[in-house]
Amino acid sequence: MKQAELQIIATLIRSQRHAALGTLRDDAPFVSMVAYAVQPAFDSFLLHLSQLSPHTKQLQVDPRASLLITEPDDSREDVQTLARITLLGFVTRIDQDNADYASARTCYLTRLPASEMLFTFADFALYRFAPTEVRYIGGLARAFTLTPDHLRAASQTVVKDSTK
Repeated sequence: MKQAELQIIATLIRSQRHAALGTLRDDAPFVSMVAYAVQPAFDSFLLHLSQLSPHTKQLQVDPRASLLITEPDDSREDVQTLARITLLGFVTRIDQDNADYASARTCYLTRLPASEMLFTFADFALYRFAPTEVRYIGGLARAFTLTPDHLRAASQTVVKDSTK
């Protein structure tokens, strides 16, 4: 994987704060929008989900999930040239008594500080999405199947002008 592609992947992941979350509902796809914070090594994505939401209930039945992160539409002529990344993996709940909870919460709130109030709601919980397979489309004729190792390599790239 070329360094330039790794930088695009890093920019894409770091510059967005929301993704499409795909879960399974009765063996059929169900897609919703969620906010996320990525861990520094890109080895997991943190989600703060309401237990009342259909996607959370579906994850409790089947933890397989997918995240789709896309480059914002900039009104270019060919929308198919927008970069996007689809991550497939598993979601697990991070309970408050888990040793990783405090650092995961801090990571999430650093990225999404307006969400702090939601941590006081009893129906919200913190989850970790761990990707096992990645499909990256960087534009026309730039499609790659990646591994978590590729994500770790992308996490080490320095990206100018990305948000926190």
